[in-house]
Amino acid sequence: MTQLLRRFTITLPPGLRLLNANQRVHYRVRAELTEAIRGAAMAQCSEDPAMRAALGLAASGQPLLRHAYILGVLHPPSRRRADPANWYPSFKAAVDGLVDAGVLEDDDHTRVIGPDMRIGPVAKGGQLALHIQELSPEQHEAFRWQEVAAS
Repeated sequence: MTQLLRRFTITLPPGLRLLNANQRVHYRVRAELTEAIRGAAMAQCSEDPAMRAALGLAASGQPLLRHAYILGVLHPPSRRRADPANWYPSFKAAVDGLVDAGVLEDDDHTRVIGPDMRIGPVAKGGQLALHIQELSPEQHEAFRWQEVAAS
């Protein structure tokens, strides 16, 4: 019997100020932006009807998902060329918000594959979206790096 694995999309508010690895901001400003992104992701978990319902059904004190693949999509504010990996600090803060919301126990390599970062369509003000795919333990294991014996 095939287990149905769940999918969720969490979209942060458009225009939310994001962190870019190329920015040189004061550490306090960076901390404030990180907290805002993290908080927005956590709040969106409650706002999304499917996520809210799933979290409500999760066992008390247990994370919603044991293993997940996360695709992070940057919807830039314009058509200018962009390197989505430069927004890793924003994606990381958003994934931490998923942990805060109880979606995941932690975001380490034993539980999460990703976030893989991609560019999406333009969105007024710019926007981040996290597409979360539940993985079975077997699927998660398939992503594990396999050591090749040295010859």
